[in-house]
Amino acid sequence: MSLWAKAQQLPQESMQQIHAIYGDHFPIEVRHYLAQYIEEKFWSELDPQPENPQHEQYVATLVNSLIQEIENKAAVVNGPEFFLTKLKLAEAAKMFRQRYSANPLQLFTYVRQCLATEFGLIQQASGEVVPGLSMKNSGAETLHKIDILRRRTQDTAADLRRMEEDQEAFHLQYHECTKINAHLQGLNSQPSNATTAQNLQKLTRQKEALEQSLNQRVAGLMQLRLALSDKLKETVQLLNQLQTHVLDEELIRWKRDQQLAGNGVIFNSNLDTIQEWCEALAELIWLNRQQIKEVERLKQKLALDPLGVSDVLPQLLVEITQLLSSLVTSTFIIEKQPPQVMKTNTRFTATVRLLVGGKLNVHMTPPQVKVTIISEAQANMLLKNDKLGKSGESSGEILNNTGTMEYQQATRQLSVSFRNMQLKKIKRAEKKGTESVMDEKFSLLFQSQFSVGGGELMFQVWTLSLPVVVIVHGNQEPHAWATVTWDNAFSESGRVPFAVPDKVVWSKIAETLSVKFRAATGRQLTDDNLRFLAEKAFRGNYNESQNPMLTWSQFCKEAITDRSFTFWEWFYAIMKLTREHLRGPWVDGAIMGFVRKKQAEEMLSSCTGGTFLLRFSDSELGGITIAWVAEHGEVFSLQPFTTKDFAIRTLGDRISDLNHLLFLYPDIAKDLPFQKYYTPYQGTEQSSVNGYVKPVLKTHLPGWSDNSYPNTPHHAFMQSPDPSRDTPSVASSFKISLSPQPIFAYPDQ
Repeated sequence: MSLWAKAQQLPQESMQQIHAIYGDHFPIEVRHYLAQYIEEKFWSELDPQPENPQHEQYVATLVNSLIQEIENKAAVVNGPEFFLTKLKLAEAAKMFRQRYSANPLQLFTYVRQCLATEFGLIQQASGEVVPGLSMKNSGAETLHKIDILRRRTQDTAADLRRMEEDQEAFHLQYHECTKINAHLQGLNSQPSNATTAQNLQKLTRQKEALEQSLNQRVAGLMQLRLALSDKLKETVQLLNQLQTHVLDEELIRWKRDQQLAGNGVIFNSNLDTIQEWCEALAELIWLNRQQIKEVERLKQKLALDPLGVSDVLPQLLVEITQLLSSLVTSTFIIEKQPPQVMKTNTRFTATVRLLVGGKLNVHMTPPQVKVTIISEAQANMLLKNDKLGKSGESSGEILNNTGTMEYQQATRQLSVSFRNMQLKKIKRAEKKGTESVMDEKFSLLFQSQFSVGGGELMFQVWTLSLPVVVIVHGNQEPHAWATVTWDNAFSESGRVPFAVPDKVVWSKIAETLSVKFRAATGRQLTDDNLRFLAEKAFRGNYNESQNPMLTWSQFCKEAITDRSFTFWEWFYAIMKLTREHLRGPWVDGAIMGFVRKKQAEEMLSSCTGGTFLLRFSDSELGGITIAWVAEHGEVFSLQPFTTKDFAIRTLGDRISDLNHLLFLYPDIAKDLPFQKYYTPYQGTEQSSVNGYVKPVLKTHLPGWSDNSYPNTPHHAFMQSPDPSRDTPSVASSFKISLSPQPIFAYPDQ
């Protein structure tokens, strides 16, 4: 029996929980009509692995296939009784394409969560406990709570209608009773006779019956009002709890994940899901607010407050309006952050979004958003006082800093993208001690004003970007990225802007460096790589068992021992070199990289002559050297290559040029890992139409024969930029090789 068939046999309460996890984002009709396909394709052992490109391709193909299946099912569902189903399936396919084409992993994950919830409920119904399938983890608990609140809101709406009907009936009876009293007064003023006495008796009985009925209605209305007030009070409490969870946990977690993504952490944004929760909250808060106002209106029409019972409605109205205010202001978020290292006079982009804008019809009066840049001190003042002070001065001038939010019907998103902003100038604070301009943090302030309920409520909203470091020269970029990396990795939620710890345990720093290196180069760092970095960062005083603290100064302020640059400058230069010129060989594992010179010598000394390895230079920023062992066992290191060298000739071609390099450590023929990086040989094809022979630059070691290993290289070409080195560093040069092409002579040349 399929999972869906079993789910349909669950008790009503469990079925309500299942219905709660489906909605516009994933219609239950799709689950029903494609049950077998969904369970076969999505309910497998395959778990999301965002860092795996093959998995990403698999998920994208699977989601596209699901959409195609929905369209096929919609095409074959016929008959007037299936008209609405056909329409629903077609709309679902269209919505899936619009919403999930750019992020198929989100739909894949959500479908699996729904299936996991079904499976968990089935197991619970059979008395089994299923670890790892809690509704809380899948987000289904949030949807279940929303469903409960919807039903409560529907119940109180029914109670409100009944109260209004009872109150109208009371008014009619009261009016009838008033008429009888007036009639009785008229009869009492007339001369007494048998007819009058009979009428008086009849009207008196009617009056007593009406008064008794009125008393019962009053008692019923008072009881209904008290019960309705209690229900509304409890609903407001539940709304508050759910909103706290969504805003203070889910949305804050999303913001933290967004910040970590700035360091290269994989960011699986669930912002669309959070928006659905926020929209549901906005709708429920608005409906309950209207109900509270309606109860107050009815109470004003008929004052029946019992003695000794306080009226909770005014306070409830204040609380629920505050909930709405908090929801609107908290869901004004930066969907796409501006660059955290920002260069003056350089174009940059950013996108802000109001998650509840569509549901509250904010777009009916399109709001304007203004962007300014503020300092750390101004950000502190803003958080403390909700205003900037000094007439709202900014710390710089931004061009194209205003925009109008637009509503996209297909995605139900109210947002504005700033595509052409440019920072023209910046005002800096005075520096203290060793502070530099690259330590100074700014933030972009996005401000707007929203009208809700046809102008009934106005909200002044603002949000701050992640910290930004402003530079004016490219050589300031490494230190600026150190400031940003440290802030992204180690800032804490709810901090005073933009406070960060002065020292952090090495294990956390190592994790940050590995993630950042993987994001830039395609492969993360190994434990040995990180151990090497720890030795360098702690200047040789590293004890792994103690997990010591590394200070900010050690990280990027103080120069490494016997060097003129800091640990971060060295690491950043290596990362930049690898990203721009060595990514392929690094991902393949052909570059050992993080190994000390002495260790490389020891590794190579016992190898066959011609064995080599590639290691990052200790002495030159952004340099990589080739260390190799000659036939007689002596180990040499080539003078490091840098970005400038690789702009002339690639690493693969340089290794191909040096014929005395035979085996990549330990014993891999060099063509196996590097041949795919050689520039293809053009043969005798003419490389130019102007008749000239095209020269080819080749790496050459003067004093070295291409096919032999002398005892020592010619001393005129030995260099040692590092005085402490005990191994020769051989300088390479270029020689020009002419392509074997015919030479065309020109009379005038």
